[in-house]
Amino acid sequence: MTRAELYFGLDIGGTKIELAACDAALAVVHRQRIATPAADFDDFVAQTAALVRDAETALGRSATAIGLGMPGVVDPASGYQLSSNVPALNGRQVAPALEAALGRPVHMGNDCQCFALSEAQGGAADGLPSMFGAILGTGAGGGYCVGGRLVAGYNGLAGEWGHWPVPAAQLLQHDLPLLDCPCGLRGCLERYVSGTGLATLHRLRSTDSEPAADAAAVHALAAEGDEAATDALAIHLDLLAQGLAGLVLALDPHAIVLGGGLSKLQRLYDELPAAMARHLFRGARVPPLLPPRFGDAGGARGAALLARQRCGA
Repeated sequence: MTRAELYFGLDIGGTKIELAACDAALAVVHRQRIATPAADFDDFVAQTAALVRDAETALGRSATAIGLGMPGVVDPASGYQLSSNVPALNGRQVAPALEAALGRPVHMGNDCQCFALSEAQGGAADGLPSMFGAILGTGAGGGYCVGGRLVAGYNGLAGEWGHWPVPAAQLLQHDLPLLDCPCGLRGCLERYVSGTGLATLHRLRSTDSEPAADAAAVHALAAEGDEAATDALAIHLDLLAQGLAGLVLALDPHAIVLGGGLSKLQRLYDELPAAMARHLFRGARVPPLLPPRFGDAGGARGAALLARQRCGA
């Protein structure tokens, strides 16, 4: 293997940083992780650089380029990180700081975009002309790939479907309030269709003083016959179907790969296609909905593939 054939990807999470090293065949040849230094920016840079050097020592060679999968909004032009769940990184130029520490290129992308890229190359959507990776976890995000390559867009925001507004007609139909979103907008889809959003829907429907704490609890209550939980699941399905149907109308991907905690629910693959069809005009086909191949492990791999793509490979 030559120096040019080794790419490192780092998935930056709120509690851990996971590193994956990929070879020329896109196979992960090494993994390593550390706890996220979340409080101090200089400490974050120093420990992240040390993680890279430790991995290079273990492999006996250096990485040509490094990719970072970052939570929140990433400005690809300046390297600034915004809206991160790692407080030390907000408003800081993460990539330039790591480039200075390591002496080689560092490329940043949104973590959901990295998930999509990993599933587009060697993953569930490998070989398809286009795909969309839709994350349904604590939040709702995504990434769009064409020909196995990530489309980041002018602002690096391509795939942020979770911040499309829920149509007013659906809010009225289901008697739902217009919820504020931490992004600064109101009525964002993420507030209703993410795992956290599902728990919110149950809270809005429940008369119980202690509504379900998370999506798993909502499903457990529904299995026990809880009316509010059953209602919340039905509303969630309709809102999610409309959001995914919007992706079909805007991008028409050849497949949608689901990620995040809700991607493990078989009922979504069983029920969403028919629900999506109700939000599409006659004759439009619902693309395949696929579970992820790499799941949570795909973020670091996708960041490595992002570095590879940005280097022109």
